[in-house]
Amino acid sequence: MHIWTINEWEKNYNLSDPNHRTGVRLKFDKDVDPEVKRACKEFLSWLRKEYFFPVRVPVYIKAKEQVKAKDGEMVSATCFLPFNIHKEPYIRVSAGDYNELKNKRGKDNALAAILGTIAHELTHYFQWVNGLEYTPIGEERQAKAYAAFILAEYAETREHP
Repeated sequence: MHIWTINEWEKNYNLSDPNHRTGVRLKFDKDVDPEVKRACKEFLSWLRKEYFFPVRVPVYIKAKEQVKAKDGEMVSATCFLPFNIHKEPYIRVSAGDYNELKNKRGKDNALAAILGTIAHELTHYFQWVNGLEYTPIGEERQAKAYAAFILAEYAETREHP
């Protein structure tokens, strides 16, 4: 079972409803590095061709080193998944530490880290949209595994992120 491709969501959503929106969108803070923007746009373009996003999910790429989670903790990314399944979720990913990561790990690894974070958060989206329930540890373990899997799939299509 590949949770990015299962269709459990069909039980809860009517795609012919004119108010229902699908897809994944990117929104960038103005100060996000142009190389990060390029890599994210290419990655999301590939994801849209490979996977269907049954409920609209915007991904905000922030120019900060971290974003604040609902509990106040500073983290690299958050995924807001509403209790009401008819409300749209959203994802926030920090990319303000790109230059620091690039200096430590190299450009490809720095970009891959950001793309991996997006894939990780999108896995939480697919857990939510399909109504899958796990323990917090199981949820994170699955998100980490799928992020690596999706990134490996993507890496087969290009030499650099």
